[in-house]
Amino acid sequence: MTANGPVTSRRAFVGGALAAGVAAAGGTPVASAEGLPAQGPAPLVPGPHGAPSGRYRIDLHAHVLPPEYRSALLSRGMVTIGGFPTPDWSPEAAVDFMDRYGIQAQVLSVSDPGVSFLRGVEAADLARSVNTYLAELVAREPGRFGALAVLPLPDVPASITELAHALDVLHLDGVALLSAYDDIYLGDPRLEPLMWELNRRGAYVFVHPRSLAPQDKPPVPLPDFLMEFTFDTTRAAALLIAGETLARYPRIRFQLAHAGGTLPFLAHRIGIASETVIGQQWPHGLPRPSALEVARRAGTFFYDTALSPAPASMGAVLAVADRSRVVFGSDWPFSALTLSGAGDPQPDLDQTFDTEGRLRVERLNALRELPRLAEALDG
Repeated sequence: MTANGPVTSRRAFVGGALAAGVAAAGGTPVASAEGLPAQGPAPLVPGPHGAPSGRYRIDLHAHVLPPEYRSALLSRGMVTIGGFPTPDWSPEAAVDFMDRYGIQAQVLSVSDPGVSFLRGVEAADLARSVNTYLAELVAREPGRFGALAVLPLPDVPASITELAHALDVLHLDGVALLSAYDDIYLGDPRLEPLMWELNRRGAYVFVHPRSLAPQDKPPVPLPDFLMEFTFDTTRAAALLIAGETLARYPRIRFQLAHAGGTLPFLAHRIGIASETVIGQQWPHGLPRPSALEVARRAGTFFYDTALSPAPASMGAVLAVADRSRVVFGSDWPFSALTLSGAGDPQPDLDQTFDTEGRLRVERLNALRELPRLAEALDG
């Protein structure tokens, strides 16, 4: 078993007992570790059906603010992230949140701005500190936490060095990237060496949006996390498709935050533009993807449910991707104001998925992609 590829263990997914319980209760049996059955885009399933009971969820969109990292942010005046007050975080608070909302494990990542507010050695040193902290936390609590490495982008050589250390030495579960660094979006040719290395490793890569610079934002009196975050995710995803990064590097498993921003809604529109007069002015050096090709590539992303469990969001995702590409995300602690109680964190998912479908989305899809965490829970 490798640290960065799909699960190939002969053992069934952790959660087999839970799946059996669903079947015993009248649900559909869940596939084993060797992969979910192939299927086309899943239709919406009328609800309510009810989430499976117990602490079974795997949270693939959860954030971490280690003490040194949070201090570095605040010391440079970063008292908000995406317009949200920079929150406190601790492992104890994270476990309390998980226990209240039926989450067995969180896969932690650093949110915007990553370490991109620093440069040179300072950025590389902070990335190494955060990744080491995450590795130590996972070693202490391997069944409660996974971790995605932060890289000192836009410094590509330093990022490739840190990637190797994070995956080969620290054995983290993957990588978290922002949608852009200094306006260099994912899909930009300047990031090609990093994409080549991520592909060689078959890495799991979580794409999180970043805040626009103040001079680049429209004068709308709303915090970035409400709308601008979704638009920036869309820009990155569209360029990953249009620049053929996805075609050249099919082994990278990209997860898009917040149900992919607006990509599912715009997938057809993005592709069909290249077939009109607009295609004659298509950016030099970029291929002109057809509507069919854009839709097909959009279906290769993973989409998380963070702040996006409503039928309108999930319906758009399922129009371009299979339900095996949907994963659960809480966005905690940034979602703490809306998730301050206990129980089902996203009851709206009942309006799209039945019980067996929720089990796949909230658990099995994640464990299929993260072998170290699956092994820890299975062991």
